[in-house]
Amino acid sequence: MLNIALMAHDKRKELMVQFCITYCRILSKHKVCATAVTGKIVSEATGLEVDKLMSRSNGGAQQIASRIANNEVDLLIYFRDTSHTSQENDDDMTLLRICDVHNIPVATNIATAEVLVRALERGDLDWREVYNITKKKPGDLFSE
Repeated sequence: MLNIALMAHDKRKELMVQFCITYCRILSKHKVCATAVTGKIVSEATGLEVDKLMSRSNGGAQQIASRIANNEVDLLIYFRDTSHTSQENDDDMTLLRICDVHNIPVATNIATAEVLVRALERGDLDWREVYNITKKKPGDLFSE
């Protein structure tokens, strides 16, 4: 079971809902978290159990970034509206950079999201489970 994080800008929330309805069977086999509104509408539309974090503007993106940094997210699906302000784009770049640093597969559009969720279904991302077992977490001083 992998940990999947979902985020969507306002203009992309309906796309996220449709995506999650389409792939509900696959997503239901994993733990899903999302920023507040995205999590609420996805959960209502699909019946998926979604751990709802704060809204993006109130720190939800930082919560997801923190989970990524602490090896608590295995896959990020983030449908972005590229017409956002430069400050929001800077925040997006920071989040994407954290994904790169921690080798987190990330999709920012429907095409890549579909490829990743199909890979998830086939087991192509099972390496994350092995990685999670072997990676020490902060505070594991006596794990050797």
